[in-house]
Amino acid sequence: MFGTESSLSMFLNTLTPKFYVALTGTSSLISGLILIFEWWYFRKYGTSFIEQVSVSHLRPLLGGVDNSSPANTSTSNGDSDSNRQSVSECKVWRNPLNLFRGAEYNRYTWVTGREPLTYYDMNLSAQDHQTFFTCDTDHLRPSDAIMQKAWRERNPQARISAAHEALELNDCATAYILLAEEEATTIIEAEKLFKQALKAGEGCYRRSQQLQHHGAQYEAQHRRDTNVLVYIKRRLAMCSRKLGRTREAVKMMRDLMKEFPLLSMFNIHENLLEALLELQAYADVQAVLAKYDDISLPKSATICYTAALLKARAVSDKFSPEAASRRGLSTAEMNAVEAIHRAVEFNPHVPKYLLEMKSLILPPEHILKRGDSEAIAYAFFHLQHWKRVEGALNLLHCTWEGTFHEVSVYPKKELPFFILFTAGLCSFTAMLALLTHQFPELMGVFAKAFLSTLFAPLNFVMEKVESILPSSLWHQLTRI
Repeated sequence: MFGTESSLSMFLNTLTPKFYVALTGTSSLISGLILIFEWWYFRKYGTSFIEQVSVSHLRPLLGGVDNSSPANTSTSNGDSDSNRQSVSECKVWRNPLNLFRGAEYNRYTWVTGREPLTYYDMNLSAQDHQTFFTCDTDHLRPSDAIMQKAWRERNPQARISAAHEALELNDCATAYILLAEEEATTIIEAEKLFKQALKAGEGCYRRSQQLQHHGAQYEAQHRRDTNVLVYIKRRLAMCSRKLGRTREAVKMMRDLMKEFPLLSMFNIHENLLEALLELQAYADVQAVLAKYDDISLPKSATICYTAALLKARAVSDKFSPEAASRRGLSTAEMNAVEAIHRAVEFNPHVPKYLLEMKSLILPPEHILKRGDSEAIAYAFFHLQHWKRVEGALNLLHCTWEGTFHEVSVYPKKELPFFILFTAGLCSFTAMLALLTHQFPELMGVFAKAFLSTLFAPLNFVMEKVESILPSSLWHQLTRI
């Protein structure tokens, strides 16, 4: 024991100041490189590399369980209760009114040279595509196997080439979907491709429907074919809406909701509400709200603000703040104000976009409930409906301005812990390196004192063990 302690003391005494300068300088360089890499990874992917590796790889090895559920989960007609609970807990949702990449988002890129979608948003869409459009039996059909790889491709041209390759083998519904979304440059072209996808998708759906009870693989395949069919019909309805055939779009959406009533996770009713507002069919809008504006169902800005719009429509044309302050609010005006309060409480970001205090941008493919992204997506499509109702925006402005002054900036993107930790570590080691370079001998004394203090508890334990054990046994242990 004493020999080990003396050798350690001799080793520390032989270290020169240059060693401490080199040690602290190297430590500072390494921590700085880690900080730079962590910051670059966070700016590009929105998460910490160390944290991602810890959660994805180390946690499962240590027996941890990831309780987080994906933003979107596929569902079939038979498991609505369990999925409804998981859906209600989701915060990130696929935008029900998301634009077409080829026909709409790419226009922005052609004009400005900038990408309208973030990498994080497109990554979520890629996960959705793999969840909705693939299953474990894809290897049995060559075209589906090609498309399974295509949905994982990050390069758009590689995805489009793979879709064409799949179509050379047979009529593949998901290949038509990809081309309609990303290659078609107009809504008319997209609609033609979706009609071809519908023909192929209906055939696959009928075949898998007959085999769904023959095993788990067939059931998974039927679930996938159901998702594909619903997606195609929904996008065809959206094409009709964009091309001005709004009544046709409403009929397609109603038929789709009747055919698949349990697929509420797709939020088709939000598409229906927007189309009905375009037709100014306010009674039908109220009927849809009566069904979906329920406390047990997930709320959204579309639900809350559409309900507020209908209440405001009854009083907004004759509403005057001065008259209301003199005589008080009537029952109908009170109901409208309460509905607006309820909507603003759910998402306080929406009024600034509806009142055009903030500029609108293209809506993302995914929205964060109660966040700024949901407000953009709602206002992008519904601002025209508020403008059509005389006095509605005035009532919204008076109610919102009189009650809410500061709007939160939630969700605020905070720096992960590991970036802050590496920044602190880099700063600390850089300071040590500087002090060691300026005062090498003094820092050498501090280092020796620190190491001596660090090993003091170990020395104390070893001394206690040596005093308890017999000298002969301790001698044998030290030899071993």
